[in-house]
This record gives sequence, structure tokens and C-alpha cells, in this order.
Amino acid sequence: MFAGSGNHRIIPAVRKAEDLQKACDSEWPMIFLLIGDLFTVKQYVRQGLEAGKKVFLHVDFIGGLGSDPLVVKYIAEKIGPTGIISTKNHMVKQAKKSGLLAIQRLFLIDTSALEHGINNVRQNESDALEVMPGLIPRVITELSSSTSRPIIAGGLIKDHQEIQTALQAGASAVSMGNPELWHSFAQA
Repeated sequence: MFAGSGNHRIIPAVRKAEDLQKACDSEWPMIFLLIGDLFTVKQYVRQGLEAGKKVFLHVDFIGGLGSDPLVVKYIAEKIGPTGIISTKNHMVKQAKKSGLLAIQRLFLIDTSALEHGINNVRQNESDALEVMPGLIPRVITELSSSTSRPIIAGGLIKDHQEIQTALQAGASAVSMGNPELWHSFAQA
């Protein structure tokens, strides 16, 4: 599912409600939802699923839900996304217990953060890792050699060259919030 190839290497990261339909209309099979709150998130997930997309809900960004692991069980049973994204180990672990796929998001700002991230990944059962920022090819290469999980590069991606650089470094896919890049990458 995460091992991107050909037309499966871009993941629209929806940061504004008005971009959700663009992501649903795109050729890409997966959407990262970074928007919503207790009242809107179910509708957003449903819209993505009905468009035939695999929808991953970034639980750290959803207003009104909090970070109690019980929230993930609620999301699995009542909202029904394909999976979740979180920076929190306990949320990733609960997602797996609740039958959801889980992406561990890592902010790699220094060597200590990289080492801590690798240790966290060894302790949980995430299905993939999203590394932030996505413009760190040497670290993507190092991380991909340290784990068998697919690496998704995200954050600060601005153009096609940066997408290519991340993919060449070993990322399986690249997530980004710019709809222009979602629709123009296949032609690049």
C-alpha cells in the first residue's frame, strides 16, 4: 500500500477544506487529512472514501479529539478511515490494536531526534513512517536502511526536483499540501 511506484508516489496532504475535492478528483489513490474537528471529520473521511481513496487521518490535528488512546478506538469504530497518522507512539500502538493502519510521523531536526525516532519505530508496529521535513535526502537514506517500513517524505516540498530528490534518496512516496504539485507531477 505504501510502496509507491509510478502513479502512486504522491500523497495529497489536505490542509484546507476547499482542497479536499481536488484531492478526491486527483489520480492519487491515497489522501492525508490534516483538517477537521469533532463535527466535520466524519464527513471529510466519508468524502475521501466515496471517491475511492485510502484516507489517513492525522489525529494530532483533529480539533476536539485529544490524545487519549481511546480516541483512536472511537475513530476506528465511528469514523472509519483507512488509518491514522500521529507523532505519538501510544496513538500508533492503539491504531494497530483497533485494526487501523498507522503512519508514525517523525520530525527529524537533529541527530538526537533521528536516534529517538528509530528507537520509537522499533517499539511500535507502524505500517509506514512520514519524515519531516522531506528535504533531507541523506537522512531519508539512513532511515530507510535502518527499517523495513516504507518512508514517506513530507513537509517543505515545493517543486518537482525536490520530489525526485526525496524519491531517489529512498522515500516510497512524497506527501504535500500543494494541489498544483498533485496534478502536475505525472506529466513532469
